Amino acid sequence: MEYRFIITGGGTSGHINPALTIADSLTEFYTSRGDTCKCIFTGRRDKLEGELVPKAGYEFYHVDAEPFPMKPSGQLMKAVRTMPKGRRTCKKLIAEFKPMAVITTGGYSSVPLLLEGMRHKIPVMIHEANAFPGRANRRLGRKAALVMTGFPDIESYFPTAQKVVYTGNPVRKMMFSKEKEVCRKALGLAPDEKMVFVMGGSLGSATLTGFVRKALDSGECNNVKFVLSCGKQHQEEFSELSGKYPNLDARSYIDDPGTYMAAADCCVLRAGAVTCAEVCAIGCCAVLVPYPYAAHDHQTYNANSIKDKGGCEVMSDSDVAEGKLLPVIKELLNDTSRQDKMRQASKAMSMPDTSVIIAESIDEVIKKYYG
Repeated sequence: MEYRFIITGGGTSGHINPALTIADSLTEFYTSRGDTCKCIFTGRRDKLEGELVPKAGYEFYHVDAEPFPMKPSGQLMKAVRTMPKGRRTCKKLIAEFKPMAVITTGGYSSVPLLLEGMRHKIPVMIHEANAFPGRANRRLGRKAALVMTGFPDIESYFPTAQKVVYTGNPVRKMMFSKEKEVCRKALGLAPDEKMVFVMGGSLGSATLTGFVRKALDSGECNNVKFVLSCGKQHQEEFSELSGKYPNLDARSYIDDPGTYMAAADCCVLRAGAVTCAEVCAIGCCAVLVPYPYAAHDHQTYNANSIKDKGGCEVMSDSDVAEGKLLPVIKELLNDTSRQDKMRQASKAMSMPDTSVIIAESIDEVIKKYYG
């Protein structure tokens, strides 16, 4: 039997990578039973999903969509005008592909597909990564056949969903097998070379890139290699700095952050739900800096859930901007015992069976609808 799914979710790697992991998990799950599985994706070709999904080997279809602002504005009118076009594309795709379910990991670009899925009475399944659901997932989850949550005890946000299951956040299987020394060798790091990996999410972070600039300018880190995933908006600035500082490697985007996270003596990262799950899957030494404008401050909740178990340090965005991070990083770099304890504590929090739980939960709903 062939199982067919349309998967959507985009804008940032926090939506896209879990979606790709779900597709991989479903393919492996059904193939192991002797069935076949085909997953295709929708999103915007001009956003990150338009690059990452085809690179992962999946068919990708562009759907017109615009974000709905919180307050009335010209953007609201643009979003309203764009929605019918996006829905027409999804209607045609559903008619041709005949999916058994549509699955989303969130983001405004997913809305046209979910609305058309509901209109055609196709099971809609949602994975919500954060402790506080995003607007699209929260509203469309009211009629979902299945809601899968990355954190426990958030069922109350989906009181009318047919089924809510705590699955944890899906992390690519390769993340669980990252070994520090193997990754350091792969990156060409000398045995005694200290490395700090800084990543402000797929779109970059002015605060974290500012920290790297100040650390380099301070002259206190000349013996430390900095690898920075800075986002396209900071690429030009840091390309110039890379010429000035031989210990800086700045990229607009890093396809395989897990290798750098594992190899680093210390990482400085935002605290998105998927990043937190990857910190635990790898078991890395990290200072998490929650994005201060996240809805309901959910990144602080995410970060503290790891800190409470001894698996990371947490510092506010404002404290980083005030220059309080560099002394913490220097202390960590000089205390390998503390680094190892943090790695062990974060690794102990990993959930390697999340992908299996997600695939099994989806399959249970498919059986209910299709027998």
